[in-house]
Parts: sequence; structure tokens; C-alpha cells
Amino acid sequence: MSATVPGYSPSFKKPAETLRLRRKRPRNAADPAAEAAVFPAGLAELGPRRAALAAGLCLRPFPAAGSRSGGVAAASLRRNPFARLDNSPRPAVGPEPVTDPAWPPATFLQDTGEPFLDFHQENNVTWKQEFSETTVKQLSVSFTWADHLKAQEEAQGFVQHCRATEVHLPENIQDPRLSTELRCAFQQSLIYWLHPFLPWLQLFPRIGADRKIAGKMSPWSNDEGLQQILMSEWSISFTSLYNLLKTKLCPYFYVCTYQFTVLFRAAGLGGNDIVTAVLSPTTRGLREAMKNEGIEFSLPLIKQNGQRKQKVSETSVHVAESECKTEPEEEQLISDEDEEESFSWLEEMGVQDKIKKPDISLKLRKEKNEVQVDHRPESIVLVKGINTFTLLNFLINCKSLVATSGPQAGLPPTLLSPIAFRGATMQMLKARTVNVKTPVYTGYKDQFSLEITGPIMPHSLHSLTMLLKSAQKGSFSAGLYTHEPTSIFNTCTQMEKISNKEVLEKELTNCGLHLKTLSQLTQLPILGKSSLRFMEMDNYACNWKS
Repeated sequence: MSATVPGYSPSFKKPAETLRLRRKRPRNAADPAAEAAVFPAGLAELGPRRAALAAGLCLRPFPAAGSRSGGVAAASLRRNPFARLDNSPRPAVGPEPVTDPAWPPATFLQDTGEPFLDFHQENNVTWKQEFSETTVKQLSVSFTWADHLKAQEEAQGFVQHCRATEVHLPENIQDPRLSTELRCAFQQSLIYWLHPFLPWLQLFPRIGADRKIAGKMSPWSNDEGLQQILMSEWSISFTSLYNLLKTKLCPYFYVCTYQFTVLFRAAGLGGNDIVTAVLSPTTRGLREAMKNEGIEFSLPLIKQNGQRKQKVSETSVHVAESECKTEPEEEQLISDEDEEESFSWLEEMGVQDKIKKPDISLKLRKEKNEVQVDHRPESIVLVKGINTFTLLNFLINCKSLVATSGPQAGLPPTLLSPIAFRGATMQMLKARTVNVKTPVYTGYKDQFSLEITGPIMPHSLHSLTMLLKSAQKGSFSAGLYTHEPTSIFNTCTQMEKISNKEVLEKELTNCGLHLKTLSQLTQLPILGKSSLRFMEMDNYACNWKS
């Protein structure tokens, strides 16, 4: 066997001799016998190694054995006998670069899990055509300028807000981090005024907030004396806000209860030339209570729907009307038939003329239609003119305005305003910058975002848009999350344009808002029952989705 297998040693089968060879001290690396001293016979394979060297193959050399620990290092770094003889490093093989101009965006979206830009996918435009270095630079401007305001900048922002200072920023700010004017204006746009203020409670929104308030300390819930004190202070603040609104020193304010929300608007806002107030959602009981107090109001959405139905009925033929009856009409016919059957027994007795038939069908149908719109957007109520003052007194004296049980028991409604009023507390919207890396086909790219949370009122949104237009070089996008019960306030309640719009805007110049923001709020609403969901500015041109 030793004659047929080159390099075979019979002593390999003797463990004692193998261990004795390993215990020998390593000799000098220049000694040719060093290899045999380190490796036992049969593992050195000097014959095949010389043959491989003669063939021109590149082999890994034996480790040096000149030190005391050379034997241990050689034993741990010996060549793997099962490895190929050619141990030269292989050339690095990587993926070939994508150069196909028709590379579809679907592949990119599938690999990363997130789309690069939503509108590319919606418009079915290939990502290869839209993506460019200019777009990346415009979309990658950092929001670090909004972080860590200096004490002087923060104080200056407070002063500018309290003095209603109108700030005019340049169209393009080269380095926003060095612009003190921009940072002060950003601080100014985050301020709002609130009453009451309880630091341990989140007082907006109030509809559906029982779960967030539950378990929090509320010493007034079982103390009627404390509840009266809170309501007395709230009434003073509410009256102060209304007086500011009536004198055009406050553009608008909100009254947020646990059941509904009220928006008071000064004359000139929303296309109205007088003071208006809108309530939503409402119930039949609330509307009946307002009628009993002498408050004149209207249901604008119900009226619009009725006019639309009447117009359709006039233009449609009689056959279509008979075939396309709605469910309420069918129910009305059934109720009339039931009513006639219920009085048929009087005719059988012959006393139908002596007993007057009660006319309650019309009243019942009217009450049924009113109940069907309760808690729905169609239940919005519009109050105009002097009736808003009557509404003020009604809300102050309304016992059902405050919850009598539950986590919000005894807690007055929340008052939100863009300007200061008596008993109000200055509050700040919370702003936070986030920097993340998103994968692209060439690696990763930086994506910067600015998160602003809190009761963002319409004037704040417009002010922030003007700031970002200058700071982000006219390119940014924003996702908006609206408090759903207030989306209905975007409904247009004035069908005709006012003739003295310029005069009303001039009278509102002291209300504390920027002139451009004020001009935007005086226009007729066009969103209807919906609200802004997404807004994008590209090259100083703004687009939005509802």
C-alpha cells in the first residue's frame, strides 16, 4: 500500500509516535526537517506539494516556526487538506449595473417595499424618467434649521406673535440654519391659545377622548363647588373671545365639547359678511333646545339636498319617477296605508264623521327625517348674525354642555384661538425632525421629515406652508391628519359672493393674521365635506389632495 500511494507512512497508524512528534520543540524554519517536525508523517504530503509547485500553482507557504508559540500557531493555521491546491484569491463578482432605460418602477418598489414618490405610481410614470439629481437635492433639504432654537430666537418668536408682527421671508433662503428670521418666524407660527389648561390632561380633541382621559386625576368630578368655579372662569373666557370676534380683533375660534364642536367666524371669513357659527354634529334634542331659546338657525346641507332632489324630479319623466322610488317614499306610502286601515273600523260603525281624524302623519314623518341625520355630517347647523350672541348665552347656560358622568365629568369645553384672550394659556405645537435613510437602487439616500402635532388650526397650516416654501427651496410634501368631526366645517354655507370683500378684509387687518393668510381664509370653501389629506409643492407650485 505504501508503494502505490505516494507520501504514505505506516507510522501514521501509531498514535504514540504521532503525539511524540507533536511534542518536539520546533526547529529553525531554515531547517528542511522543520516541516516534518511540525506535521506528522503522512500529513505533510511533501511529494504532492513539490509536484504542485513544479506545475506552477500558487500555494500557501508553511507558517513560520521560529518562536516558542510557533507550533500552536502552525497547528491552528495549517492548510485544509480538503481545499483545492490553487488558493489564489478569486476576482470579486458583483451585480451588473442596470443600464436599461426602460427599467420599470415596479421592480424598484417591490425590492424596497416602499415607493419613492407616490405620484409617480399614481400617474403611471416610470421612475427612471422622473428621477434626477436635481429632484433628489430638492427633496433632500434637511430640516435641521427647525431644531434647537436659541433662547433669543424663541423669545423673539413670542414677541412677534404677541405683537402680530408680519414677517416677509425671501423666496429662497440659501442656508436656513443661519437664518434667524426664519427660525423666529417658525416659532411664531407654532403658538396657539387654550382654555382651560390642565398639564396632565390632553384637552383636544374632546370627542372620543374618554379613553385618553380615563384614569387621570380629576378632583372636580365629584366636587360641585369646584365645577361651578371652573364653569364661571370658562364663561368669562368664552365671552371675552366672542367680544374680540365681534370687533374683528379675532378671526375665529373653536368651542370643543365632548359631544359636538362649534366654530365661530368673524364677518368676512368663509364668504360671509356677518358673524357666523357652525355646530357639528348635532342631535334633534339639541336643535329643539335651540329653538326653544329663540335661536334661528338652518341646516344648509339638508336644504341643498332638498333643492337637488326637487330639480331632479322636475327634469325626470313620470315613468322614471314611478320606477325609481326611494326607500323613504315607499315607507311613506306604507305608513299612509297603515293609517287608513287603522281608521277603517270607524267607517264600519258609521261614526267616522263624528270623530276627527288626527293629523299626526306629517309631524311623525318630519321628526323621523330629523332623527335620521343625527350625528351625521348633514346635521351641521348654521347660525348667523345676532343669533350668535343668543347661541353664546345658550351654551353658557346649557347643562348638557358638560358631561355629568364618565372621565370628562365636570370638565368645561375647550376653547381654541389663534390670538390671546382672557384666561387663556399660551401653548406650542410640538415639532420634531426625523432623518432616515431610504433604499434606492444605487444604495441609500437621506430622507428628512418634520413632524408637527397638536391642534393645527387653518392659519397655522398656511403660515407653515409659506415658511417651508422659502426654507425648502420651493419643494416639499406634507401628509395631513384631520380631526374628522371638524371636516364638515369646510362646507360652503354662503352660495353668493359678498360684494364688500375688500372692505371686510381691511377691517380684519388687526386680527393678528398675516395678510396672505387672511386673504386665503376669506375665500369661499371648496373642499365640501372632505379635508386636506396630502399637499405637495414642486418648483414653487402647490398641489393638494382631499
